[in-house]
Amino acid sequence: MHCNRIYLYRSPMDTSPYVFDATAENFQTLVLENSDKGPVLVNYWSPRAGPSLMLMPRLVRLASEFGGRFLLVMLNTDNLGHLARAHGVTSIPTVKVFRRGQMVDTLRGAESEPVLREFIDKQVAREADVKYTAAIQSYQRGDTDKAVTQAAEAALVEPDNPRLAMDLVKLLMLQQRYAQADDLMTSLPTATRELPEVRNLGAHVSLIRLAQEAPPRKILESVIADNANDLEARYLLSAVKMTQDDYAGAMEQLLEIVQRDSSFRHQAGRNGLLAIFALLGEDDVRVQHFRALLRQAMN
Repeated sequence: MHCNRIYLYRSPMDTSPYVFDATAENFQTLVLENSDKGPVLVNYWSPRAGPSLMLMPRLVRLASEFGGRFLLVMLNTDNLGHLARAHGVTSIPTVKVFRRGQMVDTLRGAESEPVLREFIDKQVAREADVKYTAAIQSYQRGDTDKAVTQAAEAALVEPDNPRLAMDLVKLLMLQQRYAQADDLMTSLPTATRELPEVRNLGAHVSLIRLAQEAPPRKILESVIADNANDLEARYLLSAVKMTQDDYAGAMEQLLEIVQRDSSFRHQAGRNGLLAIFALLGEDDVRVQHFRALLRQAMN
């Protein structure tokens, strides 16, 4: 990811940590070596070309906005014409994308910001797909640790992509790294967390994590017998029962929470029920029973 890149030779034109000036000496390191770690966009420009001066600030804004998901390198063709010619540049401005030491895409002319954004989105998405594919291959080889690392890199490239985040969470769960999986779920953007499939997975992970940290089942049952309104104890007990495959018992506790205080822990009772429903499937008679009870409780 961008935090691992070799950031040298910053451009004096901008204070962004993602914008740099190319020289004959640094091109190998700045562009080719960095392109092994992520997309590098090279802007071939000239201070004598008006369109170049129009394009440059648009690219700089987007480099800052994308926050290191690509590296922007400015190559002044007045000084480095031999490099521009070697790269097949015939008009100014031209933007070329380098990946793994090779040119993989080209955009010519002083395009508008929406066109530039679409062009850059394609490069970033391609990078996420590469890392995601590598994660799947590592997992299939049995190297789960490496798969987790690569899936995390893909998720960082596209932080708003729920598929990547959910797959990373599932890999962490396979490694029984439930605390990390739960922390990742809570760190997702609000809009992503509110997607039904993400919310269900998050509730499931949270219950498993709680179960690992909860007191023994008998102690929780004793606490609830003494105080039926102890919703925290009920929530912990539901988590413990779920991990023991006592889904009906877990759903009973979650339903009690909904009935006593539906707002408890940001609707933890309802969200926990929905997560178990998704886990068991709609054809399960227990799901059908408790879904009807949940509708009654919410009404």
